[in-house]
Amino acid sequence: QVQLVESGGGLVQTGGSPRLSCAASGFTFSSYWMDWVRQAPGKGLEWVSAIYGDGMSTRYKDSVKGRFTISRDNAKNTLYLQMNKLEPEDTAVYYCARGAGVHPADMNYWGKGTLVTVSS
Repeated sequence: QVQLVESGGGLVQTGGSPRLSCAASGFTFSSYWMDWVRQAPGKGLEWVSAIYGDGMSTRYKDSVKGRFTISRDNAKNTLYLQMNKLEPEDTAVYYCARGAGVHPADMNYWGKGTLVTVSS
């Protein structure tokens, strides 16, 4: 079965640069768009970034462009999100998801998420 397991979250200071990882299994990882979606405390799901199966095409939410970088290692079945210049507004649970759109409703598989807390 499809499994997505995130890691790398934690408490980070403003301006910090953590990297999130998502280990995927149960499907042909390289054949699918993969995404990062987040949910801030008390708010709804918000799509953040996506990457095509071969890693050659990426998309970003405007507020993270230039600060976040999505990447993947298809040999390791792993998705990454390098986050730089973090702001308190980036505090959220970050989910790895599989899907080809830019809306949370477009995702058909989800991980359990990893919490990133940015202290001011």
